[in-house]
Amino acid sequence: MSQHTSTKQITNTELLAMKARDEKIVSLTAYDASFAHILDTAGVDMILVGDSLGMVVQGQNSTVPVTVDEMAYHSKIVSRGIERALLVTDMPFMSYPNPDEAVKNAGVLMQQGHAHMVKLEGGQKVLDSVQHIVNQGIPVCGHLGLLPQSVNQLGGYRVQGKDDAQANIIIEDAKCLQQAGASAIVVECIPSTLAKKITAVVDIPIIGIGAGVDCDGQVLVSYDMLDITFGKRPKFSKNFMLEAGNIADAVSAYVSAVKNKTFPAKTHSF
Repeated sequence: MSQHTSTKQITNTELLAMKARDEKIVSLTAYDASFAHILDTAGVDMILVGDSLGMVVQGQNSTVPVTVDEMAYHSKIVSRGIERALLVTDMPFMSYPNPDEAVKNAGVLMQQGHAHMVKLEGGQKVLDSVQHIVNQGIPVCGHLGLLPQSVNQLGGYRVQGKDDAQANIIIEDAKCLQQAGASAIVVECIPSTLAKKITAVVDIPIIGIGAGVDCDGQVLVSYDMLDITFGKRPKFSKNFMLEAGNIADAVSAYVSAVKNKTFPAKTHSF
């Protein structure tokens, strides 16, 4: 990777350009400045401050207890480790019950958390909130498929969109999110064939996690791919520490694997 490429600030426009030229977008989670610096230096394009911190940092059973203030704090400290990557911060559970609350809390994550983009879960139910946030000049990333904040409603962490009816709803949700002004969409735990369809029918980047190799990019929880997470690692993740001497090498190997389309393999897909 050239010095020019490695120091160029990634923007929404650049993500669209990467999709257009079929260059894979690499994303990982970070929760502090030191990790963010390692990821940024290794060439990760999009750093996600995920509400997954509720589980991997705080030791909670789900992402539900995480608050806006906690997200803003972690986002702020992550921002100090970044020079190049786009910083995307999750809007936590119940932080966007209506458009007014959504705009207020997105503003907190931008002003206090120094986020470049906010991410929220759901399709047509959250379109008004997405539009209101975008209208305030705040970029939005959607999240479809398995929605960790709705895990109690979904009955656990299960693959979504397996039948035609469910798949069609997810495709329609993706189109609606794009129309509402979303800049990108994360799709989680859906069949790779469905993810390929969604990637083809929308113009904005589709970032997969457990969604096959045909998405415009990939994201993983960094603690999973570094084998730090206690408990069972998800099927769609891979332990990149196995063949690496240190964390920086493992992250670089992940970046290369995504860019070269060798990750995810079929064993990491549904």
